[in-house]
Amino acid sequence: MKKYTYTEQKDTRSGFGAGLAELGRTNPNVVALCADLIGSLKMEKFIEENPERFVQVGIAEANMMCIAAGMTIGGKIPFTGTFANFSTGRVYDQIRQSIAYSDKNVKICASHAGLTLGEDGATHQILEDIGLMKMLPGMTVINTCDYNQTKAATIAIADYEGPVYLRFGRPVIPVFTPEDQKFEVGKAVMINEGADVTIVATGHLVWEAILAGEALEKLGIDAEIINIHTIKPLDDEAILKSVAKTGCIVTCEEHNYLGGLGESIAGLLSLNRPTPQEYIATKDTFGESGTPAQLMEKYELNSEAIVKAVQKVMQRKQK
Repeated sequence: MKKYTYTEQKDTRSGFGAGLAELGRTNPNVVALCADLIGSLKMEKFIEENPERFVQVGIAEANMMCIAAGMTIGGKIPFTGTFANFSTGRVYDQIRQSIAYSDKNVKICASHAGLTLGEDGATHQILEDIGLMKMLPGMTVINTCDYNQTKAATIAIADYEGPVYLRFGRPVIPVFTPEDQKFEVGKAVMINEGADVTIVATGHLVWEAILAGEALEKLGIDAEIINIHTIKPLDDEAILKSVAKTGCIVTCEEHNYLGGLGESIAGLLSLNRPTPQEYIATKDTFGESGTPAQLMEKYELNSEAIVKAVQKVMQRKQK
């Protein structure tokens, strides 16, 4: 098992803020809009350096999406910022009609996704957003795993033509990917090559998959671990190549198993290579208030749950 270490922990939303600030210095067409959550989205530096390229919309998320769509007509590249719940569920009609249907070059940037929003509870912990967004024709869906990858993704999507949903979070987590990485939309990242089982993870679950891989190594299980940061378009080739070698797969995400990454992979496998699969995801439920660590444990979204899922799917493969 390849060893991953870290020297600091940061929130992925700060990676977005750093990437947006960098774009402000290098791309004059980038503009930012926010729905009254500047601090939560870490947009202060961009605003400080580019006040004329920022619009504070207020608590009017639907208006924000329509304004962003209009800005693209003049050649601007708008980055919208609010919580994932408000970036999708609250404004789905506006995204569908004004952005996706019209193929507008809007970057929908969504913080505080999933259970790790924590104490704010079920009303703010959206676990359906990936499903909502991946079903929209032409929408690219990205879910990054740490500060460095989020910064790199934020910078990369400015040059990527078409609507993008970029999902990130609130809690501090290990920073373990390279600072100078090149982010390629739709290209999976190999975390560890293995032979016994494929573990595919996205977002905060990538680090948990690494921890699981270390625990599995002690049990004599050689896990192949893949970081899927782009859920749509999915890197079909990387997944099919891996399961052809391992013969079973565990998919890991901080999202409902209905509509998420695991469902996309199940569809891919059913059409190309039927393979035993286990899901690490929420099981058709809302969240609740609690610390991120407490919620990840209760809803079985941690390394311990991944290890159990691997043991289960390997038994199915042997049958």
